[in-house]
Amino acid sequence: MKSTYVYAVGNQSYQFESLADVMAKASATKSGDNLAGIAAKSDEERVAAQLLLANIPLKRFIDEPLIPPESDSVSQLLLEEHNNEAFQMVENDTVGDLRNRLLSYEMASDDLAKLADGLLPEMVAAVSKLMRNQDLILVASICNVVTKFRNSLGLSGRLSTRLQPNHPSDDERGIGASMLDGLMYGSGDAVIGINPATDNVQSLIRLLGHIDELIQRFAIPTQSCVLSHITNQIEAINKGAPVDIVFQSIAGTEAANESFGVNLDLLAEARQAALSLNRGTVGDHVMYFETGQGSCLSANTHHGIDQQTLEARAYGVAKKFKPLLVNTVVGFIGPEYLFDGKQIIRAGLEDHFCGKLLGLPMGCDVCYTNHAEADQDDMDVLLTLLGVAGCNYIMGVPGADDIMLNYQSTSFHDAHYLRQVLNKRPAPEFEAWLQKMGIMDAENRLLPVTVKHPLLLELTS
Repeated sequence: MKSTYVYAVGNQSYQFESLADVMAKASATKSGDNLAGIAAKSDEERVAAQLLLANIPLKRFIDEPLIPPESDSVSQLLLEEHNNEAFQMVENDTVGDLRNRLLSYEMASDDLAKLADGLLPEMVAAVSKLMRNQDLILVASICNVVTKFRNSLGLSGRLSTRLQPNHPSDDERGIGASMLDGLMYGSGDAVIGINPATDNVQSLIRLLGHIDELIQRFAIPTQSCVLSHITNQIEAINKGAPVDIVFQSIAGTEAANESFGVNLDLLAEARQAALSLNRGTVGDHVMYFETGQGSCLSANTHHGIDQQTLEARAYGVAKKFKPLLVNTVVGFIGPEYLFDGKQIIRAGLEDHFCGKLLGLPMGCDVCYTNHAEADQDDMDVLLTLLGVAGCNYIMGVPGADDIMLNYQSTSFHDAHYLRQVLNKRPAPEFEAWLQKMGIMDAENRLLPVTVKHPLLLELTS
């Protein structure tokens, strides 16, 4: 049963129709929540909602699900996966108490790892609404989430990249040139992942073979992925294609996932299919998920819940399938959902914090569309803040300009900048390969490349 919430200050009284209403109005300003008609109408109402939220017990999120589990498979999954034993650490806390606990000196990485299974995504979203950007950065920086397939991602002091060699016609030479460019900058340890321009099984198999041939020929300790629909990837596995990592976009409600053409059973089937190939060498994390604030609203499946809370629920879905990689494509959906650089920066830090606190290997596509009120300087700020926050990986796109998806992201050079300024290194297995190939030295510096480098000879042969 939904409760009504009231917060009074002086002669002013603010009434909220439900816990979901409190959450929405406590959120940082987002154009998507304004579009949905659920945002606070003033800064005063937002602060009232935040003060009210701070005093709500965490147990309330169990007793009063934002979306009833009998009508939404995601809600059902989140409650089924909730670990009551892990929750005992904070079962008497309010949302404000949890914030104070997370920011205390005593909270260490091991404690956060133990707590992860005891927190519902809605609890994590709620506490993030009470935090400044620096709070989100500090707590996330303590969370270490390590995953493995052909290398080890997420280790302390490491920063990985997805090498994204997209091409508007899926031309193999164009893709090969982008892969070469990225590898020469030390990019690609998270995954070499192509968004195909043509989404069919034949194209998928061809592109997978193209990447796999390069990986096998030069014994590159990384993994490949072609970001086709999950049904195509299952069919490709059944046809014997060299599938390393299975990709799918996911969201925080059952109906939104249906709009993507997926459900929980299909995700489970895909994971089992990928595991059956046994292509990993150091681990068996075989799933890759992408998310983004606003996806439920864009599909009209948001149930009156704010976009940041729904994003956290998507992380609860991802967690069930033990992914190698999860990333928020934070500014990709457009200014209708995140209007400008300020909103994109806030959303990126929120997403990274929520995912890491839930125990996920979070990365971020630090990006914006050309019609948003944002530019590359905004992305430099978010990139640097996420590096400080301990983001597992970012994107590497030639020149930061994706000519196939038509949006702006981060370049191979941007990733190298972040490794330099924060003294971060690639995944250890990939770092050893870069040094063996004469691409990077022991001091984490890129080396000059000659025309006789074997990778260059491969491209021009």
